[in-house]
Amino acid sequence: MIKYKTAQEIEIMREAAQIVSRTLGIIAKHLYEGQTPKELDRIAEEYILSQNAKPGFKGLYGCPSTLLISVNEQVVHGLPTDRPFQSGDVVSVDCGSIYKGYYGDHAFTFEVGDVKPEVKKLLEVTKECLYLGIENCHTGNRVGDIGFVIQQHAEKNGYGVVRDLVGHGLGKTLHEDPQVPNYGRRGSGKRIQNGLTIAIEPMINMGTEKVNQLEDNWTIVTADGLPSAHFEHNIAVVDGLPIILSTFDYIYEALDKRS
Repeated sequence: MIKYKTAQEIEIMREAAQIVSRTLGIIAKHLYEGQTPKELDRIAEEYILSQNAKPGFKGLYGCPSTLLISVNEQVVHGLPTDRPFQSGDVVSVDCGSIYKGYYGDHAFTFEVGDVKPEVKKLLEVTKECLYLGIENCHTGNRVGDIGFVIQQHAEKNGYGVVRDLVGHGLGKTLHEDPQVPNYGRRGSGKRIQNGLTIAIEPMINMGTEKVNQLEDNWTIVTADGLPSAHFEHNIAVVDGLPIILSTFDYIYEALDKRS
């Protein structure tokens, strides 16, 4: 059952999302060649706790970390390790927070050093998929319309759209109804209504859409070993239109200062 949110609840969720946004902005300052995922995880947890919030992932479903950090062929749910990042890596950082009982949850895929042009294009198209999905999250549409435009754009560019993992409703729990696939048919799925709060998160692979899970029972990798990209925003439908509760601005600001 979908739990539609009041204006007051949406404002709390906006702050939960913004805590994640600021955390990812801090991560952007520290994610470079030679850095380790475990150190980023420590930095993120320290910051979230300083914001009168709690890490959204740690302890949930047995998750051992604050961040999920997925490198290259890892699609999502990568556990932080001591392996330093190398030039050419692309790194999805997924982060969650709990603030006043509500979740924020979003993700960004970073480039480390010299990334191949074809991998840069994968990231660019995946981000375009995210914003196309958001544009279609308005009243008068259905959830399937979001997945339809994401799938069309990704496959038009020759990429695989992951089927085994989907976006989701968001609120007092991390995963609420409805599921928000990154594929689908126009006019299918639940009707979009005011008060809907969801996470839209395209997971797009350079090659096959098929994925496998590693023996750690967390990390999802592409079946062909080719790179994957992942971008995620939190959306609320207000007055018929999609409002982005999260932001990448802190990330872009940090990256601009480093360039």
